[in-house]
Amino acid sequence: MSQQLSGPTAPARRDFIKQATAMGAATLLTSAGSGGAWAAGSDAPEKKEVKIGFIPLTDCASVVMASVLGIDQKYGVKIIPTKEASWPGVRDKLVNGELDLAHVLYGLVYGVHMGTAGPKKDMAVLMNLNHNGQAITLSKKLADKGAVDGPSLARLMATDKREYTFAQTFPTGTHAMWLYYWLATYGVNPMKDAKVITVPPPQMVANMRIGNMDGYCVGEPWGHRAIIDGIGITGITTQDIWKDHPEKVLGTTADFVKKYPNTARAVTAAIIEAGKWIDASLSNKNKMAETIAEKSYVNTSVDAINQRILGRYQNGLGKTWDDPNYMKFFNDGTVNFPYLSDGMWFLTQHKRWGLIKDHPDYLGIAKQINQIDIYKDAAAAAKVSVPKDVIRTHKLLDGTVWDGKDPKKYADSFKIRA
Repeated sequence: MSQQLSGPTAPARRDFIKQATAMGAATLLTSAGSGGAWAAGSDAPEKKEVKIGFIPLTDCASVVMASVLGIDQKYGVKIIPTKEASWPGVRDKLVNGELDLAHVLYGLVYGVHMGTAGPKKDMAVLMNLNHNGQAITLSKKLADKGAVDGPSLARLMATDKREYTFAQTFPTGTHAMWLYYWLATYGVNPMKDAKVITVPPPQMVANMRIGNMDGYCVGEPWGHRAIIDGIGITGITTQDIWKDHPEKVLGTTADFVKKYPNTARAVTAAIIEAGKWIDASLSNKNKMAETIAEKSYVNTSVDAINQRILGRYQNGLGKTWDDPNYMKFFNDGTVNFPYLSDGMWFLTQHKRWGLIKDHPDYLGIAKQINQIDIYKDAAAAAKVSVPKDVIRTHKLLDGTVWDGKDPKKYADSFKIRA
């Protein structure tokens, strides 16, 4: 088992935070014009240019905007956003070092660390990138038969017997877990009562159009895109499964953090600030939508992105609503903190669905992966407060409460499991 990772040594960290607090991030960090150094001497990033992989999804926005707006240079690094085709591709390039870091599924990082998502490699989560903003889409064909939400889908599957196919984006990832949790809430065992396939996010809409699946769970804009194209309806948003759920993270390998702790901190600080910029105003959100809709990023129409990031939802059946729990990138810093309980939750679900055989050391593994110390340093540089506790409590769709206190009991408490 790997050792717990940490950032700079404690004295160096204290000095850095003292500097950041006393001088303020704006004065601590010199401008790009004067060389881009973010602080004197040993605080400077060891690696000045970093490749960050991303999948064409709305929630890659803070990584992209940190680069586009030049926030990265303020912290002495240059972010090169690298568009990737699939989550397995992101995994492989992270593991072999082709990518330095990535916008990546929370559960993918944990899966690689545990050896359940491909070759085992010690991994690190530097920060959470967003909360909320994914959706489960059901085909128009299902909707025409009355399956428009969880209860009606379960009824249809019980009476109209056939093989039902649902897609997620990576076996240990967030979308798989939201899909499984939702189906199981209504009595459908995703391991026995349905066929589950893996499809890259940008290919979901095309696959549904040709009838390859009955439903899918994916990040935006590919939920709203199905509605624009008239091929699907929103069965549920993921924030209705778990309000303010963790989603994508800034992930890397443990080796990268050990070798480049200052770089990890600088990149984290830049992306925290970019998320803060996105959440700050309506005009910033619209500017972000226009930017990431471009071909080099998400490659879709602006209208596929800009509605749901403002909380303006429609389900494809005539219902519209304003959702206060839309995708958030900062939310006063609560989005970005890498809560240990968030990581532990994914392990409980991996155990629930048989992806891991035995109960792991839930808290110990979360402490290894989630880089709390580096995050705190980065937050100090970005002048962002951090939560007091590394654990948070939430009630999920089925009424169960996740508080991180007894993960073994929680994982074993579900009636429907593998």
